[in-house]
Amino acid sequence: MKNKNILKFISLIFFMTFLLIFTSCSVDNIFNSEKTFRIIASTSTKSMSDDIKKFAKNEGFNVDIDYYGDLEIVDILNEDSSKYDAVWISNSIWLYMLDNTYLTTDSKSIVLDPVVMAIEKSKAIELGFVDKDVYNKDILDAVRSNKLKYVMSSVTKTNTGATTYLSFLNSLAGSPEVLTLDMLNNETLVNDLKDLFKGVERVSGDEDYLVKMYENGDYNAMINYESTLININKKRVKQNKEPLYLIYPKDGVAINDMPFAYINNDSNDIENKDRFKTLQNYLRSDEMIFKMERKGYRSWYGGIKENTDKKIFNPEWGIDTSKYLKDMKYPSKKVMTEAINLYIEKLRKPTHVVFCLDVSGSMYGSGLTSLKDAMNYILDYDTASRDKLQFSSNDKITIITFNDSYETYDTKYGSETDEVIDIINNLEAGGATNIYDTSIEALKVLSKDNDNDYTKTVILMTDGQSNVGSYNDLYKYYKKNKSTVPIYSITFGSASYYELESVSKMTNGKVFDGKSGLKEAFKEVRSYN
Repeated sequence: MKNKNILKFISLIFFMTFLLIFTSCSVDNIFNSEKTFRIIASTSTKSMSDDIKKFAKNEGFNVDIDYYGDLEIVDILNEDSSKYDAVWISNSIWLYMLDNTYLTTDSKSIVLDPVVMAIEKSKAIELGFVDKDVYNKDILDAVRSNKLKYVMSSVTKTNTGATTYLSFLNSLAGSPEVLTLDMLNNETLVNDLKDLFKGVERVSGDEDYLVKMYENGDYNAMINYESTLININKKRVKQNKEPLYLIYPKDGVAINDMPFAYINNDSNDIENKDRFKTLQNYLRSDEMIFKMERKGYRSWYGGIKENTDKKIFNPEWGIDTSKYLKDMKYPSKKVMTEAINLYIEKLRKPTHVVFCLDVSGSMYGSGLTSLKDAMNYILDYDTASRDKLQFSSNDKITIITFNDSYETYDTKYGSETDEVIDIINNLEAGGATNIYDTSIEALKVLSKDNDNDYTKTVILMTDGQSNVGSYNDLYKYYKKNKSTVPIYSITFGSASYYELESVSKMTNGKVFDGKSGLKEAFKEVRSYN
């Protein structure tokens, strides 16, 4: 009897211990989830993620950060801001583009990061851009004389692309006090900008991929953040490669001030506001600014702090931190919106895109329906223009449908797509899959165009493995003809990532995941051309 009582007592102790542990863990989990501060941030701030989270942890709360492109952040916050407590974006201008002007409060700039053109130094010397004042007109003249070509990120989808365009626009308009709608109609300005964008060799849908694209390609100039270009040069020097020389036009550059702002979802949440202030003060502290300067960010318009390692901002790379940078004046929201529309319709270098669409037997049913929906969205001018993805009348579109063979359809003008939309809507699925011969045919179509007239892209969509044709045939054709056209692939269904990655790697392209939604995948890849 005594032993039974002892066993009962021990069992009770174990049960109470388990209950205490379970309860404390549950309470702790609830407590932590309530104390999580949620930030939506530009991908340009990623390098500071660990520092922020570590600091917050020491202060007694957690931080979650979701990273997006800057223009994506504007769209997300306009649609639903309730998921986030703060926004850290590359440039204050995007906060002014929010539909609700009172959504963000307490915005303060953290550090500065100019967007500039960088040219291989030997090329910069050849152009006469080293150790002298350079103006945007000088860059335009170099492009017009066919001495300079460059790669950049999308004007309609990225911060570097959009702010670069606005900087060019403002400068070539004569750096007015205020850029107006009437100025956008100036014929000389329009022609100057059209000629400037003729120098674009490739466009990337995001800044991170632009770096990879540049490193894997044969290019000698790019536009990107100063901090990114500094880190590229560090890598190039280690690899015994020629460094890039950064160009800061005398008549103004786009300078990102990287503001950190509170999202005012609940103005009565004092505790959350205190967490925001704690984080903002840390980001603006000497400790954090010093860390960020070591990553290539500036602490003010005149340059850097005295104790910053001067080798980071190397004068041999064209960086002069003793000069006060002249920031461009950004126009109103209305003028910016109209300026982007002008770029799409008239200024952007025309693109010739070949869509290779899988209509093999495995696409039967929902696969083909999804493909039709995605292509209707991309090709219909009105629907695509809502996301600034529309083709202009200067663009060319070719559709190649394929299974074990292929058929080709062209548009006369990129904005007149009714005929090919009808063709796509009447497609039927059947047959095997041949991505390689189809890709060769797409490259042949594009080879008929002059490189200076169009940026050229192949977009390949498939839901399976290629069981007809040979990768070696595509490889031999690509190398023999010294092609530089990227093939962007979209995976769907049971598509072989390995096959598509091999094609993308060979052509300096990229693979996009369409398995969670073809429309979103086509939307994303569209910003790469």
